[in-house]
Amino acid sequence: MSTFSGLNTAYSGLVAARKGLDVVGQNISNANTVGYNRQRVTTSAIGSLAETGRLTGGARVGEGVSVTGVARLGNAQLDAHVRNSAAAAGYTAVRANSLSSIETSLNEPGENGISAKLDAFWAGWQELSNGSDSSTPAALLLSTAGELTTMITRGYQAVSTEYSSVRGDVGSMVTELNTAASQVAALNVQIRTTIATGGNANELLDQRDLLTTTISALTGASVVAQSDGTVNVLIGGNALVSGGTASALKVSGGTTLDDAMAGTKVTLVWADDSRTSDVVVDGGEIAGALTLLAPEGDLATAAAAYNTFAEDLKTKVNSIYMTGKSSSGAQSSEFFLFAPSKPAALGLYVVPTKSSDIVAGDLQGGGAYDGSIADAIAQLGAGKAIDVNGDLIASPSTKWSDFVSMIAVATQSELQQANLASTTATYASSQQLANSSVDLDEENVNLLMFQTAYQGAARVLTAVDEMLDTLINRTGLVGR
Repeated sequence: MSTFSGLNTAYSGLVAARKGLDVVGQNISNANTVGYNRQRVTTSAIGSLAETGRLTGGARVGEGVSVTGVARLGNAQLDAHVRNSAAAAGYTAVRANSLSSIETSLNEPGENGISAKLDAFWAGWQELSNGSDSSTPAALLLSTAGELTTMITRGYQAVSTEYSSVRGDVGSMVTELNTAASQVAALNVQIRTTIATGGNANELLDQRDLLTTTISALTGASVVAQSDGTVNVLIGGNALVSGGTASALKVSGGTTLDDAMAGTKVTLVWADDSRTSDVVVDGGEIAGALTLLAPEGDLATAAAAYNTFAEDLKTKVNSIYMTGKSSSGAQSSEFFLFAPSKPAALGLYVVPTKSSDIVAGDLQGGGAYDGSIADAIAQLGAGKAIDVNGDLIASPSTKWSDFVSMIAVATQSELQQANLASTTATYASSQQLANSSVDLDEENVNLLMFQTAYQGAARVLTAVDEMLDTLINRTGLVGR
């Protein structure tokens, strides 16, 4: 073995220790960088070269150390778990937030809810039945009935507003999705080129992982790694990103609650018109929003329930009210009517405009003090009204209570699922961070280790240099 090989061995140790220090410095610098995966320098021992001859010196040692690369300490399985849990959390969070908004708009239970106004409405009829010759109870009843129809209208409008909000959010989500997909495609190209030329693409991989997690949170997309370092991003089995190519999506279909009530769906389609099939999203925020916007979805169901309640209130009150008669014997007209070309909940209004227009009973047969009709409507509110067959008539208040209970149960269920999904996502993220995030205590230990190794390699280099100096410059000088 050449005496000069010791210099090479010591120098390789210096290079390896210096590279280790560089990597430690990179880790410490990015300790607070979102999505950064800690890195480690990887090395391998250089074996000794085969030597023959009388001066080989017998047993041989290696030729030092080689830096083989810088490893990125990520975990594909943990990354996939984070993406999957983010998709589930995004799906349930969107649904829970929307249903919570609808539940809040009900103001139930409370004095500002429709239940309280219904109670006041029925009480108004009862008060009118006890003083049918007085204009005051009738005026109060008209005021209460007007407030009731206004609250029904506002409730329906709250659902319509929530629909428009979610519909707008879908558009924003798709814009974010398309941007992330194009960035992933661009990073695929950079990563492929960097790896092919022997470079280090670790930071690029970190950026791409953050983007694919965002895409999964939006759509539940799956990520398939390729042998050249790129990834394909699939939505419903279709490629959103393939290598360096990204496809764009757009939102199609209805834009308002009226469209949903008419059966028009909101769908995702490819922006490229040559691909005509709808895009099926497996999960994520967009999928959650689309379930809300569907004709059979939660928002359309809530709106339909408002319409059904308005129709039930109108039909049952009118069926009793129209049996009354004025003092001239004329049958009373309807108490509630619907405005044309409007949903029932938006079009419901009170027909009588002044207290003298209200008929409380059979004023021809029962006299001016007859309040039988008003009493019958009050009994309807209490659930004690009897139809012609002698059966109890279900109170509109009961139908409203059923609707409130339905929304409350759906909201509570979705909130529980959202909490569970959020907990799972948080746990998955914690596992990922435990594996890949920078631990400053560990980095300080590594810093000391590489610093000591560098100093040791430098000492070896100095020792070999001194030996060579003696051999070259002093050999043969003794005794002169």
